[in-house]
Amino acid sequence: MDTCICIGVSLCCPPEIITTLLISAGQLTALGQRSDSYICARKGGTCNLSPCPLYNRVEGTCYRGKAKCCIR
Repeated sequence: MDTCICIGVSLCCPPEIITTLLISAGQLTALGQRSDSYICARKGGTCNLSPCPLYNRVEGTCYRGKAKCCIR
């Protein structure tokens, strides 16, 4: 008889799969953290590898610090 772990109502699977899923989720960004590019876009900015356009200011970074977040 196989051992199953049930998560919620409709998902039942062996413990090995649960462990693999948890490890995979841990390799993604940590809980609550967002990429700098996401934060820039949420503020209404654009990510530019070149200098910011006229009448825009630099407000952080994008692409893990390789670009500038420019906001009008």
